[in-house]
Amino acid sequence: MEDPSSRSSLNNASFSLCPSVVTLYFLPSIYAFLFLTALPGNMLSLWVFLRCIPSISPTHVYLTHLSISNLLMAVIVPFLTVYYAWGRHWAIGDIPCQIVLHGITPVLHINIYISLLILTWVALSRFAVLIRNTHASRPSACITLLPHGFFSSLTRVSFANSMCAMLWVVTVGGIVPVTVYYSVNEATKSTKETEEVGCEMVCYSPVVELGGRVSSTLSIALVTLFFILYLLVLLSYLIVLRHIKRSRRNANITSSQSLLARVSRNIVVIQVVLSLCLLPYHIFKPIFTTLAHDQPALLHSSCPDNITCHPLNIFIELKNCLFLLAVLRSATDPVMYFLLDRTFREQILRLLKKNKTDFNKKEMVWSTTGSVNQKTDNVGEGNVILCGL
Repeated sequence: MEDPSSRSSLNNASFSLCPSVVTLYFLPSIYAFLFLTALPGNMLSLWVFLRCIPSISPTHVYLTHLSISNLLMAVIVPFLTVYYAWGRHWAIGDIPCQIVLHGITPVLHINIYISLLILTWVALSRFAVLIRNTHASRPSACITLLPHGFFSSLTRVSFANSMCAMLWVVTVGGIVPVTVYYSVNEATKSTKETEEVGCEMVCYSPVVELGGRVSSTLSIALVTLFFILYLLVLLSYLIVLRHIKRSRRNANITSSQSLLARVSRNIVVIQVVLSLCLLPYHIFKPIFTTLAHDQPALLHSSCPDNITCHPLNIFIELKNCLFLLAVLRSATDPVMYFLLDRTFREQILRLLKKNKTDFNKKEMVWSTTGSVNQKTDNVGEGNVILCGL
């Protein structure tokens, strides 16, 4: 008896994708813009965290790892630009397509979910410290549910480093096996089935874009994880609001009100980032998976280079646009750092002010002496004072 999953794969392989202007021009253009913004933005952020901040806090550790993940994303973005523009001209066995399948796909998903875990942990850890160190009319129930040593651990840099290492291990260990199975087993198997009927599978094809039944089913676990973490951040914000209401009834609220307001704002920023960038993709992904693998068998012809467009062509393009929205988060994260962390914000403002002052002095020296050599030396000294190089 024929394996149903094999029949489904062959059906997918028998249709071609008909890329529209969105795939051929819009996605490559936005990914190119993303590369030009995410790379310098995250390089600057990482440099500030590592070289310009004299006293590193646990939050700086989390944001440093987030910047590293975003830099990895920024490096691979040009491959996505080329994939959407030229993927329909590559054979699935060509080296560029293999790079996309075996290298780019795992890094993309690792970036999305390591960022999700880090952002959630930043929100929850700040929430826990807030609940422990601010006053209210009565203690929060969250304090009694968590061990006493947990709160002190949250303030240690060593704990933050260990937590980040664990998050990387969990993310890589959970995503790599699924993406490897997808790229090695499902895509390769469908390619062989297509070659048996005398066809050459292209890279931008239903097989690659839809994925197999096993990998798509396992991806639902990641969607479930997202909604669990998303609701945790939302719940923490609601508890903070309740805590603020209680603290206002306390006579000794002067020292804690600023902390309450700051943490509340930070959790809101994280919630907005998750809602705008990641929520739409994770809402659509289960719908897309259901449409792709739980529908009746599709009529198909013998080769993927025919003019018959896949019935889910528009849904595939919508999925890619929502995935782009999730990837865009890596370019907006430096803005989030600016809003989340006061020390980071102060260092960036000092850098901007210093550069503006140096530029004005340089213009003055040039206009009066015609020489900039002495000013160049002064700029170097200013950077040493600022960032401790």
